Amino acid sequence: MMASRTASPALFAGDILLPLRLVTGWTYFSAFWRRMVLEDKLDPNAAGYIGEKFNHFLPNALGIGPIIEFFVSNPELLWWKLLAFTLVEAVVGFALMAGFLTRAAGVATSLLALGILLGAGWLGTTCLDEWQIGILGITAGIAFAFAGGGRYSVDRLMERRFPTVWNRLSAFDSSPHLPKVALGAALVTFGLALFTNQVFHGGVWGTLHNKSVRPKVEVYDARFAPEGLQFTASRVEGADVYGSFLIGVRVLDASGAEKARWTGEELAQTPAADISNDYIAKIKPGAHSLVLPLGAKATVLLRKPALSELPAGAYSLELIDVSGATWSAPVEIPSQS
Repeated sequence: MMASRTASPALFAGDILLPLRLVTGWTYFSAFWRRMVLEDKLDPNAAGYIGEKFNHFLPNALGIGPIIEFFVSNPELLWWKLLAFTLVEAVVGFALMAGFLTRAAGVATSLLALGILLGAGWLGTTCLDEWQIGILGITAGIAFAFAGGGRYSVDRLMERRFPTVWNRLSAFDSSPHLPKVALGAALVTFGLALFTNQVFHGGVWGTLHNKSVRPKVEVYDARFAPEGLQFTASRVEGADVYGSFLIGVRVLDASGAEKARWTGEELAQTPAADISNDYIAKIKPGAHSLVLPLGAKATVLLRKPALSELPAGAYSLELIDVSGATWSAPVEIPSQS
């Protein structure tokens, strides 16, 4: 037994990684299992549609924000993208658990995890959840790509049955450059871990930050309309599983005096036709407030014809969250002269 292990270090490495391979494989296969077997999370009209989760990645994605925005702005294409991604996760996860084409499955695992890391690595209210999932998935995939499936794999059975073909697929084992390539991959992965940990969370130096803890809303393009007040709001931070709840909107003059107000109950009565959403995650009226999910962006019209009687001048629009947080934007009534 020892002689066999000494003669084939890669085979021995694959044996050692078996627990990690099985669990990592299930992690990816279970995404398919949850979305298409246990529940239908690919139904755009159902609660828990995975497209909304994908939309949550948008505000602080690293490098792939334009790609995410393209898909969440085109719901039909997004559905096909999510279907394809889910099926790829199923195939890759099953291949890992079975140990079939393990090296290729390891590379695919790293690429899938890289997408998760860049898109969602900034999310996680307590333990940097998505960053850990992404970076560990990349690392595990690289380990499988080098080690292969070991004795307990379909690859091993195929190697015994078709040694010539399967040895060609595994020729990397005997490459004299393997140690240097493995070292390079380890250093690149470690560098990626440090870089993304710092960018997303300040986890290497400086001040720690977590953009998933408190809601943040950007408000801009505010203007007075004949029917009332129009503005664009975009929720860019906070927990992905919990919305921001606007319980008040105010218009203040230059001295800070309140000139108009909409209460939470009034905001909850905002007609759907007065909210123009850009993405899958939608700003919409709730029971007692206006609800802003993470990643949502919409142009909102709040009707109040009496605003047309305000004199020309500089004003400010203020949004009030149920947490007490406020966000504001300038708005002006130009002089008629």
